[in-house]
Amino acid sequence: MASTIHCDIVSAEAEIFSGEAAMVVVTGEEGELGIAPRHAPLLTRLKPGQVRVMLPEGGEEFYYISGGLLEVQPHVVTVLSDTAARASDLDEAAALKAKEEAERALSDRQADMEVAEAQAQLAEAMAQLAALERLRKSLKR
Repeated sequence: MASTIHCDIVSAEAEIFSGEAAMVVVTGEEGELGIAPRHAPLLTRLKPGQVRVMLPEGGEEFYYISGGLLEVQPHVVTVLSDTAARASDLDEAAALKAKEEAERALSDRQADMEVAEAQAQLAEAMAQLAALERLRKSLKR
């Protein structure tokens, strides 16, 4: 049997994924990280984006997170996020609307929304759309 690492993806509301993985790919503050079995211990912050879980049997699963923390131990990787969802459960229309609202707020300095809040909302919407796009590409294979 191929070497695996246990992966848990947990949001404030629920456990989204718990199982074995051949590799887990996330976006940290300094860039993309690939976590393989027996990875060195690590604790880092994550950007809003996707988590890609490569399954031992060869498939992949995609998840969206709103940012959070990544903890890596030699045999366990844990993704902790305020918000997490399966990419297939994301609402593309809502993400597009949120993206447009954030872009409008950034271009209109008189808007009610603060610039930092608009930038965070834009980052989350873009991450959701990227997760949906990657899911679509994986389904076409």
